[in-house]
Amino acid sequence: MSQRLPNDSQAQGAVQQAMAAAQELALVLAAKSGDRGAFGKLAQQYQRQCAAVALRLLGNTHDAAELVQDALVKAYRSLDQLQQSERFGPWLMRIVTNLALNYRRSRGRRQALSLEQTSAGANGDDGEDLRSSVAGSTLDAPEKPLANAELGDAIQIAIDELPEKQRLALVMFAVEKMPQKDVAEVLNCSVEAVKWHVFMARKQLKKSLGTYM
Repeated sequence: MSQRLPNDSQAQGAVQQAMAAAQELALVLAAKSGDRGAFGKLAQQYQRQCAAVALRLLGNTHDAAELVQDALVKAYRSLDQLQQSERFGPWLMRIVTNLALNYRRSRGRRQALSLEQTSAGANGDDGEDLRSSVAGSTLDAPEKPLANAELGDAIQIAIDELPEKQRLALVMFAVEKMPQKDVAEVLNCSVEAVKWHVFMARKQLKKSLGTYM
C-alpha cells in the first residue's frame, strides 16, 4: 500500500511549527541566561492562555490578572528549575494551575462563595467575560450563544463543582485547546487519564445542566 504524502499546507504547517518551537527555545535559553527581554517576549506569548485558564478556574478577571502576574514572576525566578527548556509552555501552565488551585482552596477556607460572587458582578463585565469564554468553547454546542445570565451562572457553578482534575483537564484541553500531552504533563498523569477526565467532566456537565439543554 502506498503511503499518503502530506499536502503542501500540511508540510507548510509542520515547518511553521518547527520554526516557532525553535524560536521559543531560543528565547527560553536566553531568558535562562538572564535576558529579561527574552522572558518578556515569552510572557507576551503565553499571557492570553494563562489569563484564560486562570479566569475559568477563579471566575473573576481581577483575581485572574493578579494570579497571572504572580505566576510570571515565579516562573522568571524559577527558570533554573526548568529542566526541559523545550517544554516551557506546559511548565508555565503548571505554575498557573497550581497557584489557581491554592488560591481557590484559600478562598474556600475564608468564605463560601455566594451565587452573587460566582456570577462575578452584575455591575461589571467579569461574569460576561467568563460566560462568553465558556460559550465559545467546545463543551457541548459552541455554535449556540448563551441565552441569558442564568445559564452562564449555571455553567460556572457546574464547572466549579467538578473534581479538581476533571475541571483542569476540561478547561485546558476542551476549552483552551492545549495538546493532550501538555495537559498530561501539567496534571502529572497519562494521556489516557486526560481523556478520561475530560469524558467524565463532559458527562457531569450534561447532567448538571440538563434543565438548560
